[in-house]
Amino acid sequence: MTKKTSGRGQRDLKVKVKTARGRKLSSTRWLERQLNDPYVARARREGYRGRAAFKILELDDKFRFLVPGARVVDLGCAPGGWCQVAVARVNALGEKSGKAVGTVLGVDLKEVEPIAGAETHVLDFMEDGADDKVKAWLGGEADVVMSDMAAASSGHKQTDHLRIIALCETAAHFAFDVLAPGGTFVAKVLAGGAEGELQKLLKQRFTKVANVKPPASRSDSSEKFVVATGFRPAESDLPAEPEA
Repeated sequence: MTKKTSGRGQRDLKVKVKTARGRKLSSTRWLERQLNDPYVARARREGYRGRAAFKILELDDKFRFLVPGARVVDLGCAPGGWCQVAVARVNALGEKSGKAVGTVLGVDLKEVEPIAGAETHVLDFMEDGADDKVKAWLGGEADVVMSDMAAASSGHKQTDHLRIIALCETAAHFAFDVLAPGGTFVAKVLAGGAEGELQKLLKQRFTKVANVKPPASRSDSSEKFVVATGFRPAESDLPAEPEA
């Protein structure tokens, strides 16, 4: 690795990575970007499992949905950075004296290294009965359902866009089944023109729907996040009135 020297006589801290034999140029560019990403360095310093933790931090700073006492479900939680943020903000460890103690539940298709203050399970949230399992683990309905999931990349931009929109819509329907009235849904999407139906779906069930690109989201990425607040259960979702 070599470092450039600026014309001011001061060392430029940007790291250049030489392409090694047998390594693809795309891999070299990814490594170079990682080494020069301030969020990657900050995540390492602050003990987060990845730079994505700062995306949910910034979204919560703006919308304030991770409050002490909240019950949170993180879909596709690996490697666990979003859970780490949620644990601290909802007071899952009870470290904030006098504040309500929240619950953080992470689910993923694979095992996740234990996260202090969070409960994690191997679960496909699309399977039948997944919503009932989650509510049983939570001990009730969720206040927040959040997802940083992305479908496996095909290398074709429009195909990937359609896949992640479909994944987000499926996550939204899951949220409809587990959220308490007034709850919040947060999910990653990719810009690309097919978001209309997702927006329409969310606006039917939430008071406000915002589309945000937090500062931690790379400028060259098409990702953005939808934040839907004020969940309104459909009449069919409400428990039946007891007979007189």
